[in-house]
Amino acid sequence: MPRHIGVIPDGNRRWAVGRGMEKHEGYRFGLEPAFKLCDLCIRLGVEEITFYGFTQDNTKRPEVQRKAFQGVVVEAAGQLEDKDLALVVIGNTESSMFPPELLPLTKRTVFGRGLLKTNILINYSWQWDLERFRSNEMKEGAIIGRLGSSEVSRIDLILRWGGRRRLSGFPPVQSVYSDMYVIDDLWPDYRDGHVLEALEWFQDQDATLGG
Repeated sequence: MPRHIGVIPDGNRRWAVGRGMEKHEGYRFGLEPAFKLCDLCIRLGVEEITFYGFTQDNTKRPEVQRKAFQGVVVEAAGQLEDKDLALVVIGNTESSMFPPELLPLTKRTVFGRGLLKTNILINYSWQWDLERFRSNEMKEGAIIGRLGSSEVSRIDLILRWGGRRRLSGFPPVQSVYSDMYVIDDLWPDYRDGHVLEALEWFQDQDATLGG
């Protein structure tokens, strides 16, 4: 069982267009799959999960899409009281693109029993991440501890929905030895079977970390 799973939940806009909706309407259909995946990870004993939310590159999208996504993540934050998550939001909080409603969650907050360490990347970019490392270079500690994403530990397995075969700027240091499993179905079509199939595949990988 991977200790830490990274998630790239791609395909919300394509899913919406395929159903005759506007692109920005697809984001709200990505919320329930995220909660379902967290519930599954808790049942399976996964310790940590990192969701790739909205990146600084995504801020180039039309305003209606940016606002739609921001609205969804703020809505999600309001539904956490009955979830067993220890959650933190990571990203560039100094930008106007960062939803101010999420600022209290930039410090890890325990909901329910806090069974799953959950990291959500909002207004994140690998450039911002490594720039924070550079500004902290005189401090003691391991490399990850000096990153902007220092709350994110090394990732064992990355799951990407939507069929794309790329990392798209996912945290570069923590994913340097990650196995990656691509799911062709779009994120709103999530089902637990996707994850179970990925975990079966993961059992056959030779995770030597170069040794």
